[in-house]
Amino acid sequence: MTGSRSTAHELISTVLDQGTVQSWDEPIDIAHYPREYQQELERARQRSGCDESVVTGRATVQGRSVAFIVSEFRFLAGSIGRDAARRIVNAIRRATTERIPLLASTASGGTRMQEGTPAFVGMIDISRAIMDHRKAGLPYLVHLRHPTTGGVFASWGSLGHVTVAEPGALVGFLGPKVFELLRGTPFPPGVQVSENLLQHGIIDAVVRQEELPKLVEMALTVLSDPVQEERLARRPKIDLDTHTYDVWDSIERSRSGTRAGVREILRLASDVTLPLQGTEEGERDRTIIVALARLDGVPCVVVGQDKKAQTPQTPMGPGALREARRGMKLAEELGLPLVTFIDTPGAELSASAEERSIAGEIARCIATMSTMTVPTVSVLLGQGTGGGALALLPADVRIAAQHSWLSPLPPEGASAIVHGHVEAAAEMAEQQRVSSIELMRSGVVNHLIAEFDDDTPQALATAVAAEVSHWLRVLHAAR
Repeated sequence: MTGSRSTAHELISTVLDQGTVQSWDEPIDIAHYPREYQQELERARQRSGCDESVVTGRATVQGRSVAFIVSEFRFLAGSIGRDAARRIVNAIRRATTERIPLLASTASGGTRMQEGTPAFVGMIDISRAIMDHRKAGLPYLVHLRHPTTGGVFASWGSLGHVTVAEPGALVGFLGPKVFELLRGTPFPPGVQVSENLLQHGIIDAVVRQEELPKLVEMALTVLSDPVQEERLARRPKIDLDTHTYDVWDSIERSRSGTRAGVREILRLASDVTLPLQGTEEGERDRTIIVALARLDGVPCVVVGQDKKAQTPQTPMGPGALREARRGMKLAEELGLPLVTFIDTPGAELSASAEERSIAGEIARCIATMSTMTVPTVSVLLGQGTGGGALALLPADVRIAAQHSWLSPLPPEGASAIVHGHVEAAAEMAEQQRVSSIELMRSGVVNHLIAEFDDDTPQALATAVAAEVSHWLRVLHAAR
């Protein structure tokens, strides 16, 4: 499948609200270029209907203000020369000054060969402007069209907070035709295609052009809208002085396949959920969920261990923790609260995990969460085994569901180490004080969520969301 080549004006007409487009493009003087190149530029202008390979300006998408940069492939294959680079940088700088989210839609073969190295290094100026926009806490959304290759993909096409591509689009570093001419052999098929990039965690979604306005609206709802009124009710507190419990019963409940997980919480309690996929660095681990969300009307970044995706065959590996750190970085950069959900039988134990730095990733998650400046809430939702659980625990507020628990090893493992067999697992769970009640008494967690014997997964998920959103509001008000 190969993507279709839409023009800049077609993209603008489809995505931007009619009647809202304001051009930021200044006239470009080509008189200083060699005559032969001037003639080539004039032909490109006549062919494309644009004076350069990019169109910039301001508009609204679903009523929300955005600055836009849209490539025009018909103008010398969307290549970026010095004038195009300056136009892009000026648009980014203006968007930063006016504090407007930025939407880029690329379709380009990369650097303009007719201008060579002076145009090539312009990608540095564009990237620097993008990073200044991001440092200002402003959203940058990227839409990759067919085709996007070369220096564009290797600079401003790969720096978005959220990055999507159209179906079947050719997206890659080196164009396949150039590869074949240089190497004398065709580039492997199916690699530089948007769907394959999604599978490898390089982009967040494959989105048809007509679906792009809705995605932009969803992203900006989380990234730009204020906190809404609370609607979910919290459960009454547990009286620790009178409460009795059976820790092994809690452990068995936490391992139930029907118990509520992060997916249920997002489905039932988030007004808007925009999943993000992968590390952006060629890894995707489905055992963790990273999403932009609005939990009970509070915008946040959610990082949650997906209990249903973690099996003996698919344990939570280093890539999952790198995805978690992507979520942490995103929250910090955009000034959004971070919410983590802990629910894991443990991180991957294998030679591959060791070689991919499982211990280092646990350490870096702990270090990152421990030093964040945005509000943070962690939720011990079910199983909390080992370093994989500890990685998502540090937070301003730590909450535990009543039948959740936290332990250096599964109780069976602790029993094997101490007793040489697993039969003393329940006894070890008691001795190690792994239960949420003991965690509360020792100050490891700050708040408990009561669970009832007749709880449905939906009821528990709603109760967890209510407690999280309450504390997000408390932390927001204290800022």
